[in-house]
Amino acid sequence: MKRITLFTLILLFNFSFSQKKELRKAQKLFEAGDVSGASQVLTEFQTILENADQKVKPGYLFLKGKIAQNNKEFQAAYNLFVSLKEDPAIKEEVVQQLLILSSDLVNSAIDDNANNEFKLSTEKLYLAYLINPDANKDYLYFAASSAVRAEIFEVALDYYLQLKEMDYTGVVTKYFATEIESGTETEITKAQYDLYQKSKAYEGFREEDTESKFPEIVKNIALLYSQLGDNEMAMTAVQEARKSNPNDLNLILTEANIYIQLDEKERFQELMTEAIAQDPENANLLYNLAVVTSDLGNKEEARAYYEKTIKIDPNYKNAYLNLVALILEGEQDIVEQMNSLGTSASDNAKYEKLKTDRENIYKECIPILKTLIEIGDNEVDAIKTLMNIYGTLGDTDGYKAMKALLE
Repeated sequence: MKRITLFTLILLFNFSFSQKKELRKAQKLFEAGDVSGASQVLTEFQTILENADQKVKPGYLFLKGKIAQNNKEFQAAYNLFVSLKEDPAIKEEVVQQLLILSSDLVNSAIDDNANNEFKLSTEKLYLAYLINPDANKDYLYFAASSAVRAEIFEVALDYYLQLKEMDYTGVVTKYFATEIESGTETEITKAQYDLYQKSKAYEGFREEDTESKFPEIVKNIALLYSQLGDNEMAMTAVQEARKSNPNDLNLILTEANIYIQLDEKERFQELMTEAIAQDPENANLLYNLAVVTSDLGNKEEARAYYEKTIKIDPNYKNAYLNLVALILEGEQDIVEQMNSLGTSASDNAKYEKLKTDRENIYKECIPILKTLIEIGDNEVDAIKTLMNIYGTLGDTDGYKAMKALLE
């Protein structure tokens, strides 16, 4: 019995010795920069190391995590390090390695952004945030921004809501001092700020806080709800955001777009007018305001907006077409009046007057359509409309020219 026990102990000793030997071998290769060789050792002796005792296994998992980190398998590295955070034998090393991992993640995310790989950047920045949520809130903010650029709007909304919940502002205190000899003010670190105050070479010490990012976060929540089609939540969020940013053009437009989706055109018109006051040379805003104003029956006002749109952007094709359609709407009333007249002398006189009014409407449209045809490319609707106008006016040459152009 004693011989069996002794034999078992020898086997256990040899097994443990083998575990430590192979792990040390892999660690030395890694430290020497031979990451591939270290990885190969861990793979060859995976069964032994996976079943190692608690004195050896944490070191094995830690090395496995560092190899994953080196290979930019950041999620795998994170998972391994987090599993070891509470192990007292290796805790300090893990904490330090997580700091390095956080830095690697952020640097890699910066590269991803430069290469327009915004989804990858989002994932890495969020992982960097998770490493230390208290200290790395800035990374959550940047992850949200990258998620917007990646057009993964549900993810972006989730991150912005987290930031709002924690009252994140992103405010940073900056420190400045003026060198007496040169008179130049320079931004310095907090340590330099404290040190330079003891020096006679500097003066004009001041601190300055950056602007809070909280209003932007609330605004983006509203924009994202709107983007995702949740008008009720978007409206609640946008109204909250406008309390702190009443003149923000994007917020005004977001609220306006929500109202147009709800078919509340009067409120949309009010907000678009407010937006144009912020950006009076924006042809798109004027065009959209013209469309809704026309729908609400304010034809003269709508016409003025279309004309101003064209003045700002002479190549705004839809503005030309809509302006012509708006002018031609006046024809319907004239035709109805003409059809209601009798054959008396006075009615005939009225008829001729109405006929002239109708022709004047057509003539008013001609230069608008000709301009559109000149600036456009294959403007079939404009050509057909002008051809019909020429036909009605009896302008044979104009009609033939448009017909040839159409063919």
